[in-house]
Amino acid sequence: MSENENKINYVTRPKRNNELWLTEFSTDNLKLSLRVSNVVHTEKTKYQDLIIVDTPEFGRTLMLDGAFQLTEKDEFCYSEMMAHVPLCAHPNPENVLIIGGGDGAILREVMKHNIKKCYLIDIDEKVIEASKKFLPKQNTAFDDPRAIIKNMDAMEFIKNTSEKFDVIIIDSTDPVDFAAGLFQAGFYADIKKIMNQNAMLSELTESPFTDCDLMQQAICEMKKIFPIVKLYWGSVPTYPTGMWTYGIASLKNNPEIPVREIKNTKWYSKKIHEASFILPPFLESLVN
Repeated sequence: MSENENKINYVTRPKRNNELWLTEFSTDNLKLSLRVSNVVHTEKTKYQDLIIVDTPEFGRTLMLDGAFQLTEKDEFCYSEMMAHVPLCAHPNPENVLIIGGGDGAILREVMKHNIKKCYLIDIDEKVIEASKKFLPKQNTAFDDPRAIIKNMDAMEFIKNTSEKFDVIIIDSTDPVDFAAGLFQAGFYADIKKIMNQNAMLSELTESPFTDCDLMQQAICEMKKIFPIVKLYWGSVPTYPTGMWTYGIASLKNNPEIPVREIKNTKWYSKKIHEASFILPPFLESLVN
């Protein structure tokens, strides 16, 4: 028997690696997953499941109840469009209200404007606490003296406040449980009562591909209350389908026309503002 015939061929396989992925199911048939390099913080708050992780692709990431809220890499796409479109279309915004937004990113963008004060109303104080501790790059404005942070039900605040606002930004979670009433005419009617005569309201209205019904409902309900209602859109890579829409309502001024400019932005510009109101034909047919 030859030497080669005495050799035994052992079966080997590559060494397995432990892998952790964070996944959002946009629908039953569509999901987005990010590879996780480090679990930073997990917590079950009174209202929702909160997780913060590091990802190689998009950096530090916040998820609430299975939905991506922000990543370091792309959150400016969303935060700048939510904040600067209504603020730059308003001739002189002084008092601002943010509903939700506990991660602090939209507050950061609002504070780039020469406003007098901004209320941030988020029912879940644990989101704010975790964001301050683990997402410092995103929430640089919590300590701004113009910022007034309140942890309470936004509907309770709206019904009881004596304040009047120039710009109101609704940065809510998905419309379930404690956020279920934020896309309905009754809520918008209450909002209108605390708006100054030139005021504007912006609100996320989700993806036209995965949440078309919600988008249409929000715009329809806004039109029952406000004389001027428009839809605008942009891109947020880690939000469902990457295409994201926003509803904007105004009592007087045309929100499509920016009358003020803002610097130090990464996504928003005067041209982007104007272009965001040009709707693809399929999108225009859904809301008009």
